[in-house]
Amino acid sequence: MLLEFKTKNYKSFVEESSFSMVAAPKQKGLDYSLMKTKVKGKEIRGLSSSVIYGPNAAGKTNIIGAMDVLRAIVLRGNIRNSEEKSSPNPAATALELIPSNNEAEGKPVYFSVEIYEEAEGGKFRILYELEIDLGVFLDEEYPRKIISENLFVNGEPIFQRADNLYIGNMKVIREYLSDVTEQNVENVSEIAKNSLGQDELFLTNGFKLVFSQKFAKLIVDWFTNKFMVIYRADSMQLIKRFADPKKKAVYVEKTTDKAAKLFGINSNAVGYVVSENEPDAKLYSVFRDMKNKKNAAVAAEIFESYGTIRFINMFPLVIKAIQIGGTLVVDEFDASIHPMALMSIINVFHNDDINIHHAQLIFNTHNPIFLNSNLFRRDEIKFVERDDDSHRSILYALSDFGTTGDKGVRKHEDYMGKYFISRYGAIKDMDFTPIFEEILDSEKEV
Repeated sequence: MLLEFKTKNYKSFVEESSFSMVAAPKQKGLDYSLMKTKVKGKEIRGLSSSVIYGPNAAGKTNIIGAMDVLRAIVLRGNIRNSEEKSSPNPAATALELIPSNNEAEGKPVYFSVEIYEEAEGGKFRILYELEIDLGVFLDEEYPRKIISENLFVNGEPIFQRADNLYIGNMKVIREYLSDVTEQNVENVSEIAKNSLGQDELFLTNGFKLVFSQKFAKLIVDWFTNKFMVIYRADSMQLIKRFADPKKKAVYVEKTTDKAAKLFGINSNAVGYVVSENEPDAKLYSVFRDMKNKKNAAVAAEIFESYGTIRFINMFPLVIKAIQIGGTLVVDEFDASIHPMALMSIINVFHNDDINIHHAQLIFNTHNPIFLNSNLFRRDEIKFVERDDDSHRSILYALSDFGTTGDKGVRKHEDYMGKYFISRYGAIKDMDFTPIFEEILDSEKEV
C-alpha cells in the first residue's frame, strides 16, 4: 500500500510536494476501506482512494509522471536513459526532460516513496529516498550522479548513501539477510561501495547482490506488480499474452466480458485474438454472423466506441488491484467513460467486503461530480495549482484547510459549489470571447 510519495524539482514541482495516502488526523466520517494496522506500536491508517483536481497545465499529470519516473528508475536500477522509446511518458526514458525548463541552473531532483507491505517475516513500513543530479533541462550529455539514496524499514536506517555508504542495524530484516552479511558486514559494505557506479542504484545493485536479495525483491516486486501507474490516458493499453502464441484463437475472458456487457458493448462479446505472426493479443469484438450462422470477429477499434475500448483495457487492471492489494494510478481516469461506470468502480474500492487487500485508486480529473462529501473524504481530495508567473506547481489536500475559521471546510459542505467560486483555488477563469471579437474585427477591416 502506498502511504506517501514526495518529489522536488520534478518539472513544475520545484518545491517539495507531498502526496499522502495516510488519513489526516482527526478526520472523521467515510471510514470505508481504511487500512488500519500498527507497526512498532504506531498506528497506520491508509486511504483507499484519492482524486486530483486542477486546471489544464497545472501539473496534475506531472505528479503522476513523477511516480512513473521513480518506478522506471527503480526497475532498471540506474539513472541512465532507457533504450525503450515507446513509453507514453518520455521523462521516464529520457531523464533530461525532468528538470524545470524555467531554471538556468540544475537543481537536484528528489523522489521518495513510503509503502506498507505485509510479507513473510512481519509487517514492513518501507521508506525509500533518492536524490539525483541531472543537470539542466535537455542536457542529455550531463554526467549524472546519485547524490543520496536511503532505505528505512520501520523507522530504522538500513542503508544511507551519500559521499560515503553507511550500513545500519539490519535486525528488522534479519530473516531476509544473506549469509555473507551475517559474517562480515564491514568488509562486505566496503566491497559493495567500491563496485557501485555513481549512476547506479545501491538498492538494486550492491544491496541486492550482497546484503539481501530477498528484501530488495520485496521492494522491486511492489514497484513491478502493485504500483500500476497509467500515464497519459490516451496511450493506455493492456496487452494480453498467452502461453502458446502460435495457436490462432479468440480468447474471451469471462469476467471482463461480463463487465463489458454491463458497460454496454455493441457486439455479443469481446475477446483477444492471438495470431501466428503477432504474439501480442489484440482486442476484437465477437458477434454472431446471422447469415452464415457462425461467430465472427472484427477489430474492436472498428466496431466499438473509444470509451468502450478504454473501459475494457482498464477493467482487468482494476481486478488485479483488488486481488493483490495494488495501487492503481490513472491519468484522466474518467476520459470517455460514463460517470456511473466510474462511480461503480470507485465504490468497489470503498467496499470493505470486496476490497479486503486494501487496494488503492488514485486518479486526476476535471469532472466536478466527484467533489462530493458523501463520496470522498476531505483528505482524499487533492488540488494542484500552478502560478502563472513562476510556472511552479503546488499540491495540497482539501483537509489542509481545516474545519474552523473563514477558510475552514465543514464536513457536509457543498464542495462542488465552493470549488467553482474559487474557494479552494486550483481553478482558472477563462474567457475566449476577446479572441473571437478580434477575429471578427479583423474580418470587418478586410
